[in-house]
Amino acid sequence: MHSGEQYHQVILASQRDRAVRDRFQKMALDLLPAGADVLDFGAGTGIDAKAYAASGHLTFVYEPAEAMREYLAQYCHGELARRSIIAVASPLACKVHAVTADFAVLNHFADHAALFEELSRVVRPGGFVLASMLNPYYLGDARYRWWRANVMNLARTGRYAIPSESRIHRFAPRVVAQAAAPYFRLERLVPRGFGWITQLYTFLLFRRI
Repeated sequence: MHSGEQYHQVILASQRDRAVRDRFQKMALDLLPAGADVLDFGAGTGIDAKAYAASGHLTFVYEPAEAMREYLAQYCHGELARRSIIAVASPLACKVHAVTADFAVLNHFADHAALFEELSRVVRPGGFVLASMLNPYYLGDARYRWWRANVMNLARTGRYAIPSESRIHRFAPRVVAQAAAPYFRLERLVPRGFGWITQLYTFLLFRRI
């Protein structure tokens, strides 16, 4: 189990993770209108939140893990003091144009229907939810026994879970899109084509109806 600081340093030290985060942040910032507010759902140590705030977006952060919250308070101390970043105890404590959930936050949920119903009360009409999720079709995982054992589950149900302490779940995008309805529709899925089997993470953009 990493402390918040250890997690922060591990994430920043990984060239692959930095590249994924950079792409995610760019997509989020390109989608956000000037001055729009955003909720960083599962904000971790505040890496994304700091970038949003630096771009002029009032950023709410929700992070359930105490270790992450503690380091976020250090890393984003200046922004929290200026209230360009605001920590909330519940997503329902804010009303925003967008919600972002980076680095597989949504993979910790077994079912997303209740979550998207809750987020429908957070995101204004016309706003969006942008999530990066673990790609269940990523062929780089084919070397693992758990991936091979779940290929049929993925084909049959569009989901599977890996036995572990955190019990991370993998989902086909259509399963998440079904859970998001009727409040959100899946507007964009990245990557496409060959990237669909070569990229560990997929980005899913849901538009609030």
